Amino acid sequence: MIVTRFAPSPTGYLHIGGLRTALYSFLWARKNSGKFLLRIEDTDLARNSKEAAEAILEAFKWTGLANDGEILYQSERFDLYKTYVKQLLDANKAYKCYMSKEELDVLRESQMANKERPRYDGRYRDFNGTPSEGVEPVIRIKAPTEGQISFKDGVKGEVVFNVKDMLDDFIIARSDGTPTYNFVVTIDDALSGITDVIRGDDHLSNTPKQIVIYQALGWKVPNFYHVPMILNPEGKKLSKRDGAVDVMDYKKEGYLAEALLNFLIRLGWSHGDQEIFSLEEMRTLFDPSNINKSASAYNAEKLLWLNTHYIKTLPSERLIEELKYFDVDISLHVKKDVLIDALRDRAKTLKEFALHVRQILDTPQNYDEKAVEKFLTPQGIEILKGYFEALVSNGAMSETSEFELFTKDFLEKKELKLKDLAQSIRIAMVGSAVSPSIFEVLSIIGYQEVVKRIENLISYLRRDYEQ
Repeated sequence: MIVTRFAPSPTGYLHIGGLRTALYSFLWARKNSGKFLLRIEDTDLARNSKEAAEAILEAFKWTGLANDGEILYQSERFDLYKTYVKQLLDANKAYKCYMSKEELDVLRESQMANKERPRYDGRYRDFNGTPSEGVEPVIRIKAPTEGQISFKDGVKGEVVFNVKDMLDDFIIARSDGTPTYNFVVTIDDALSGITDVIRGDDHLSNTPKQIVIYQALGWKVPNFYHVPMILNPEGKKLSKRDGAVDVMDYKKEGYLAEALLNFLIRLGWSHGDQEIFSLEEMRTLFDPSNINKSASAYNAEKLLWLNTHYIKTLPSERLIEELKYFDVDISLHVKKDVLIDALRDRAKTLKEFALHVRQILDTPQNYDEKAVEKFLTPQGIEILKGYFEALVSNGAMSETSEFELFTKDFLEKKELKLKDLAQSIRIAMVGSAVSPSIFEVLSIIGYQEVVKRIENLISYLRRDYEQ
């Protein structure tokens, strides 16, 4: 059974690179009817943030990347890690290193003077003497001293590390007893039964160290897939300006989870020329072996295009629920479906969608001066007044078709065109000359409010004229 994991550190926000890794891991597990585990790597007690951990879980909930089983927190497992440190010490596969800071500084200065790569020289590897007083030892693992460490990466192919270039007897537990990153990652992956590790290629240099730990404990090494980074359009590391922000910031800006996941899966993986993928299609088609070997470029326009697509195609009920996040609740509005359909093609984000909804449903508090000056000429005002009087005389109506037939009948009697009236009505309804179909807008607003808004505009124009 395929078992994957995502293991973020709660020392900052979850960015889109991390979410893409989680998505890849989630899809690969689901495709193989396996398990997708979530682990919070919170051993850095000084830098951990409760808010960051909660934000990670919030992002998972929003995107629907449901993990299997309970969430594992490394900070709750220190006693477990210590048992494996002791196991390696007892097996003479690790040892206590009493090297002082002064010794370490002298060694590094000597190596740099000789233009050598700074590395621990193994002086306490087989130490049997009396350690210096006052030095709390670290625990180092006995790494190979020659040869190569190689593995087949699912993305990069065969990867080979020369031991002398990459490894020394690295620390697995600090002098205060806390375990190091590579040690706890290996322990947790092995005990959780992780079969496939999908992660960013910034972790590639950690892999030989982890393989050393796997081999020292007699455990099977998992399959590794190291995914190239997401770069900005100029080929540099993503900055906040480029999109390297908290995943939840995308929700705040009005992006749908489907659009963001669709966007991320295409940053490094493809299936022919297909651009739009449902989560089910992703699950069926994704294979980490087909991840691109080169880095991908972030494209804000593509994300916005995808978001627009999903706004146009998602069921009305779903959009109504999503709009509540932006303090817009139209679930009880009698014309909610008409309102949603009228705005689908006009908004690229939910945030923009919410603004359009408010513009229609909220009575205008002011009017676009340029639009008023252009369309509400003396003649335009007289036409609007005539329309208002006809509305009041006609009585209530509710359907789009009713408003359309009434308006056309009014225009025919006055020998006018729709262009002579439409923009004036728009200004009365939404405060500007821009809106969806005017008849849909009238239907959504409702007869009584339509009459009120036209009356408001006429009163406003009268006051303006009198001044």
